[in-house]
Amino acid sequence: MAEKKTTTTSGIEIKEVYTEPAGLNELPGEFPFTRGIQKDMYRGKPWTMRQYAGFSTAEESNKRYHYLLSQGTMGLSVAFDLPTQIGYDSDHELAEGEVGKVGVAIDSLQDIEILFNGIELKNITTSMTINATAPVLLAMYIALAKKQGADLKQISGTVQNDILKEYAARGTYIYPPEASMRLITDVFEYCSKEVPKWNTISISGYHIREAGSTAVQELAFTLANGKAYLKAALQKGLDINVFAKRLSFFFNCHNNFFEEIAKFRAARRMWAHITKELGATDAGAQKLRFHSQTGGSTLTAQQPMNNIVRVSNQALAAVLGGTQSLHTNGYDEAISLPTEAAAKIALRTQQIIAFESGVTDTVDPLAGSYFIEALTNDIEKAAQIYIDKIDAMGGSVKAIEQDYIQQEIANSAYIYQNEIESGEKVLVGVNKFTEPEASAINVFRVDDSIRIKQSEKISALKSTRNNNAVTTSLQKLSEAAKGKENLMPFILNAVECYATLGEISDTLRHVFGEY
Repeated sequence: MAEKKTTTTSGIEIKEVYTEPAGLNELPGEFPFTRGIQKDMYRGKPWTMRQYAGFSTAEESNKRYHYLLSQGTMGLSVAFDLPTQIGYDSDHELAEGEVGKVGVAIDSLQDIEILFNGIELKNITTSMTINATAPVLLAMYIALAKKQGADLKQISGTVQNDILKEYAARGTYIYPPEASMRLITDVFEYCSKEVPKWNTISISGYHIREAGSTAVQELAFTLANGKAYLKAALQKGLDINVFAKRLSFFFNCHNNFFEEIAKFRAARRMWAHITKELGATDAGAQKLRFHSQTGGSTLTAQQPMNNIVRVSNQALAAVLGGTQSLHTNGYDEAISLPTEAAAKIALRTQQIIAFESGVTDTVDPLAGSYFIEALTNDIEKAAQIYIDKIDAMGGSVKAIEQDYIQQEIANSAYIYQNEIESGEKVLVGVNKFTEPEASAINVFRVDDSIRIKQSEKISALKSTRNNNAVTTSLQKLSEAAKGKENLMPFILNAVECYATLGEISDTLRHVFGEY
């Protein structure tokens, strides 16, 4: 009987023993950056410890932000509710039942002012998980920074702004692909001049993985999307040595410890070659910088305290893989939004890794491991096969339009679920080592009355703002959208007049249509 093969989650065969060195002579901070984008990595400074938070109203989320900052969080990561993500105000009929549920409800600049009340934007970095309405939320953030008197050349943060993965894996898109790509490149162009330290896109593999992809697929589809954004910006006439420096990535970190580390190392190497082939000569434009988050889909509602161990394992892999920024999930997130206690343990997990484990004392401590080097090479080869196939189709947009990427992810998700149900893949507390009754834990719920409160705020705002100025700003935005001008200044003007997110999004819907 033939011995059963051992493989990674992506199907890459793992040998019983590795005896041949990979012959890697690279140094950290040097092309192609396999070993890290800085020569000293965490010896210089630790990664940014972010906590992804946002729920209910801006007032409630503001309290959580102040708490997280008091506990040592180094950067905020804002979660928005679904109506905000797809361009509906809280009082829209389609927003019913969703206001404030999976993130904070933001309807206007007024909400952003409340969200960051008492927080100086010049002193923090802010990551915003927003895509279809990214230009609007970024405009609100810029408007608040201006009101605070901050130097726009110095404020820093990231807006996700990655619409291709929405078509492929997540679904919170509004406009057709061509119009969406225009908005994205408009943000690239505007920020390169006005907000040069802002990361104008976070190309996300996280949601691709959450939808059921393998590690290799996550890497391949994310980098293919990255190539599409590079080419779109080049077609707009932007300088790759300028705008590519402001591109960042957002990866998932799952349970297979060594595969995840190798994935991150392969990602840096592959992106360095992709940017170089497209004309980047500046080392800063060739570096893949990434934020990572522990795997939400790996969390279990059964025996939820086990998730603390899962998150620790994943966070350590992200650090050993060289992440620039990290969010650790709360142990209770398979059941509800994270409680304050769960958020604190998640943050302490990062702090213990940073200050007690010793893994930050040297750069790329697993380099030279026969296994890690071979696995890095194997993942790169497997991902390149996908990228070559997508290139042959005409790039990510064409591959998405042909349903190729979506189908590949769906197939992988189906296989994974079958392996769990058959017991071939062990999930502790789910299909092995189970308990007769689930342990009771505190859960965090958002009240449906939030929609009423938000609707009342919108009504009050519309009765006190200069509605003539709002109408004029939206008309100017509409005319600009019909032409070829950069839309960011027009969106910013509308935001500063206190036009709502829904009004701005509807203006663009009327011009671009919906997808």
